[in-house]
This record gives sequence, C-alpha cells and structure tokens, in this order.
Amino acid sequence: MWLDLRELTLVEVSSESADHPVEEALIPDRGPGWQAAQPGKQIIRLIFDQPCTLRRIILRFEERQRGRTQEFVLRWLSKNHSRREIVRQQYTFSPPGTHEEVEDYYIKLDGVIALELEIIPDISGGSAHASLAMMRLA
Repeated sequence: MWLDLRELTLVEVSSESADHPVEEALIPDRGPGWQAAQPGKQIIRLIFDQPCTLRRIILRFEERQRGRTQEFVLRWLSKNHSRREIVRQQYTFSPPGTHEEVEDYYIKLDGVIALELEIIPDISGGSAHASLAMMRLA
C-alpha cells in the first residue's frame, strides 16, 4: 500500500516550475511530474509528520528532449537526526531510445523523519532542468 504523501508529509523543493509542481510527481494521476524552474542541482525533501517506516521507494525519471547524464542521491534522516545515504546513481538518457529511468528499492528503514532526493540533471554542467516523473513510498 502506497503512502498518502499529502497527508503524511510537508514537502520542500529548492525550485519548482509553476506548470509542473511537485504534487504531480507525488500524487498518483495528478500530471506528468515535477520540474525545476531553474537549471542545475535541485532537492526535494519530504518531512514526515511522525517518524515512519519505509519498505519500498520507486522513482521514475523521464527525458524525451536531449541526451544527458543525470545523477541523483537519495538520503534519509532518522529520528536521532543522523543523515544516511540510501543510493547514489547516475543514468544516461539518450532519447528517443533511452528516455526513462525507473528505480525500485526494497528497503527497511525505521524511524524516518525525512527523505531527501538530490538531483543533478546534467553532470557535465549543462543547462538541463531537474525533473521527477513519479515518486512512491510504502
């Protein structure tokens, strides 16, 4: 069962396009996903109302316009305020063939008070805007 992030979290974003708010990535069937208003590194932070347990995280990224190599880092903050990295990964988009990245992590994290997704949309320093098509937590 996926968590209802509207009810359980406060969401902070470092940048957000008015046409692609973060709710589009976090709420099922809401839209095509979130996109930053500015190029460069961006952060999406979910702050939980109460410490929770996470067992699964799904992320989906899409890039249909241009080739680029993206890096993302997924971190969690525990109730004792220690920050830990879950995964750091790079992926090369090469549309039209390679235009989607889906990551499905089965984890066991207890006492999670925050989850942070840092996205570097183009590690070569290009002018790409960070985006996230979907994030689901269970």
